[in-house]
Amino acid sequence: MTDSRTTPDAGLDAALTPRLLFTDLDGSLLDHHSYDWSPARPWLARLRQLGVAVIPVTSKTRSEIVPLRRELGLTDTPFIAENGAVVGLPPAWCHARLDRLGPDGLGIRTLGVDIGFVRKRLAIWRERLGVRFTTMSEMTLDELVAFTGLSEPEARLARMREGSEPLVWEDDEARLEGFREGLAGDGLQLVRGGRFWHATGTSHKGSAVSWLISRCEALRGRRPLTLALGDGPNDISMLEAVDQAVVIRGCHGLDVSPAQPSLYRSEATGPAGWAEGVAYWWGRADRRVIPAALRNEPAAAGEAVA
Repeated sequence: MTDSRTTPDAGLDAALTPRLLFTDLDGSLLDHHSYDWSPARPWLARLRQLGVAVIPVTSKTRSEIVPLRRELGLTDTPFIAENGAVVGLPPAWCHARLDRLGPDGLGIRTLGVDIGFVRKRLAIWRERLGVRFTTMSEMTLDELVAFTGLSEPEARLARMREGSEPLVWEDDEARLEGFREGLAGDGLQLVRGGRFWHATGTSHKGSAVSWLISRCEALRGRRPLTLALGDGPNDISMLEAVDQAVVIRGCHGLDVSPAQPSLYRSEATGPAGWAEGVAYWWGRADRRVIPAALRNEPAAAGEAVA
């Protein structure tokens, strides 16, 4: 039997396969301190020209992401907000029978639980266990600005939660496990981010990424080749859900070790590390993204995304 991946048509076949790039924002595409993204600008422009969908996957809220999408030139691609609790779909990614566009021109899928339930259970378990933490909604606007470095308007958007609540843990690490177990009984989980812990439902970045990959396959008739980049523990499930991944060197000192055989760790931090990671996988033909099902087989012929 002829292996179609080694025929002269293999390069054409690869060219027709859609590509999706999933990216964390804070500490990855955006600098952890300044939120600058200029080192990534050349690659973002190149990917846009090549028709590669760059999809933000972040702990930020939908309200925060909408203006960022405009600034980054990503208004034609989906986004995943609040660590997988919310998915935003532009018209081209919507299903005519399943999705309804809102006044902002987006179809919104809520994969998590209601924010009111999350906050209620956090209050109950704090009282029941006597543990100490401060949620984002309990911070004053000034405190949130000082803690995150956001401007006041940006901090207001960050507080507009729909399916997750960030919190700062102020108790012993030993008491954290009991708190986790209590939340788990309510169908909630704690996910570690760069600055905050995030209390959310059982959805996570990886499950939302998998959902979008399936939606792309349904719309395009082909399973996409996928790459993901992130710097924090809350990115691990995303990094494990794709074909190849990049762990960007973080500023937080936290361990990020996904079970991902096709993994690159950047030397640079933030958007410079992001650009380094994209160039590593998609800047050379011999490191072209290979579907997970073919990882242990000979690499297909054809050129890289570059």
